[in-house]
Amino acid sequence: MSIPIPSLFDKLAPKRKRKPVAAGRAYFCRCGRPVFFRNSVCLACNTPLGYEPHLRQVYPLTPGPEPDTWELALDAGHSKYRRCANLVTPAGCNWLIAEHELDGNPRELCIACRLNRTIPDLSVPEHGVLWGRLESAKRRLVSSLVGLNLPVESRVDQDTQRGLAFDFLSSPPDGPRVLTGHADGIITINIEEANDSERERIREELHEPYRTLLGHLRHEVGHYYWDRLISGSQWIDDFRKLFGDEREDYAAALQRNYEQGPAPGWEQRHVSAYASVHAWEDWAETWAHYLHMVDVLDTALSFGLDTRTLDMDIEPFGGDALFRPNDAGAKRFLSFLNAWIELSAVLNELSRSMGQQDLYPFALPRPAVAKLQFIHLVVACK
Repeated sequence: MSIPIPSLFDKLAPKRKRKPVAAGRAYFCRCGRPVFFRNSVCLACNTPLGYEPHLRQVYPLTPGPEPDTWELALDAGHSKYRRCANLVTPAGCNWLIAEHELDGNPRELCIACRLNRTIPDLSVPEHGVLWGRLESAKRRLVSSLVGLNLPVESRVDQDTQRGLAFDFLSSPPDGPRVLTGHADGIITINIEEANDSERERIREELHEPYRTLLGHLRHEVGHYYWDRLISGSQWIDDFRKLFGDEREDYAAALQRNYEQGPAPGWEQRHVSAYASVHAWEDWAETWAHYLHMVDVLDTALSFGLDTRTLDMDIEPFGGDALFRPNDAGAKRFLSFLNAWIELSAVLNELSRSMGQQDLYPFALPRPAVAKLQFIHLVVACK
């Protein structure tokens, strides 16, 4: 059973006493020491650890009654699990597979690794390191998608018509260069993006303020969920009012952007310059920012960072900036949004104090706030 992300909004509810939250980003071993999302063993007591994606927790494990099976150390029901087969590969996956999820899953892969259609050629030595970085970012992505109760099924062996899959590819020496993108449920990532120096070179070349593996994945999966949640749905008219008409020639829009740069005044309407290219890119960029906000705030609150105690002189957004100001959840969304504005400002100052670039080098204009609430409503009503 999934624990829904609205628990995050309970934590941000403007009340003196907030509701307790069952899951977040802070995890502990049975020895009491903190452990982290990526850990497969406790470094303090050597207890095996596994991430249960549907419960959104890293659990200490005990051996199960059968070979290669495991039980959650704190589980009175004694549910049986197996470790993802990618634990012993360069992917280093620490996720668990419930016994009932093994049916029709001959690769014995977890919900995240099961999405892989193509992995890098591991006969090339450096590809293992790059693949490990890609999988680490993908697991973070998938954990958020599952927490939001979004459909996450493999196009490879679960839903071959509407499922999701990833191709992690390298460009052949004689070309052509692999392009990162999405098409018909397949997200393609050029594995050079996992090379930090190469990714930074591209970021500088394209004059981007931010470029990360996780950002790529969140953006591209936004295109996938546009197909799943918006195309042909009751949301399409409101989408066009907010983001623009997706029927505009996409290739022509891209060409115009590469030749002329972003639309003048994009800062007043979009979350990023690239969002101004086309309605589809505006959606995908805004979707990525929504996932950034949800995950960072969830992590901060999980570790006890209370945004109400931040001393930042920031003018909060009000209901007049929203797409639906009279929605029943509008006040909670505003609490979430304004908490993010305050937290991101503090995080940027912390990053600067270490001589690093801003953690969140963006400013949200009012039209982008309306788009963010639209995405929030779509996710809540899927």
